[in-house]
Amino acid sequence: MKLNRIVICSILMVLFHLVGLYGFLNSEFEMLFIALVPYHLLLMLGLLIFSTNDFSKDIKIFAIIIYFSGFFIEVIGVNTGLIFGDYTYGEALGAKVLSTPLLIGVNWLILVYCTGVLLEQFKLQSSLLFSTLGALILLGIDFLIEPIAIRFNYWSWTAGEIPMQNYIGWYVFSFLLFFVFRALDFNKNNKAAIILLFAQIGFFLALNIWAF
Repeated sequence: MKLNRIVICSILMVLFHLVGLYGFLNSEFEMLFIALVPYHLLLMLGLLIFSTNDFSKDIKIFAIIIYFSGFFIEVIGVNTGLIFGDYTYGEALGAKVLSTPLLIGVNWLILVYCTGVLLEQFKLQSSLLFSTLGALILLGIDFLIEPIAIRFNYWSWTAGEIPMQNYIGWYVFSFLLFFVFRALDFNKNNKAAIILLFAQIGFFLALNIWAF
């Protein structure tokens, strides 16, 4: 049954990213697929929950900490410019509170969880090395996301260009979140999460290659 969950969720994750890629690369469907972004994020979260089949206390604590940390660091960032630089969110990520999409915390949760699960496969003993590598992976993903986010109105930078402060802030914050991942005891052997991570990387890489 566990294998079936992994296979089903993995297929759906890849399929929805391929459909999304097709939609974003075709101007006639672009606005529709931008409007579907919030639902896509929620669907991916739902598939992760279904695939991991873990409802332990620690995974709930992990999800709460990462979601609210991710959301409130963005609240501070977007309202002060002190964390990532001066930027504003568009409408692509859905409903906002304090000028920040509620789903941005879900995005952080998905990225940290999937990256953490990938790194767990290497049986790293050092939490410092684990967090360093995790933050580097997320930094690389951010390099892929930024041009697409600007192009499709996820967010925009006040100065018109992405500041180095953004990448430094992204790395440092990600680094801290991976210590939380390591500190809590929950199911970290979810191959569907690894599939989702590579599906996201492939999605944004393809858009960077073909959309610009």
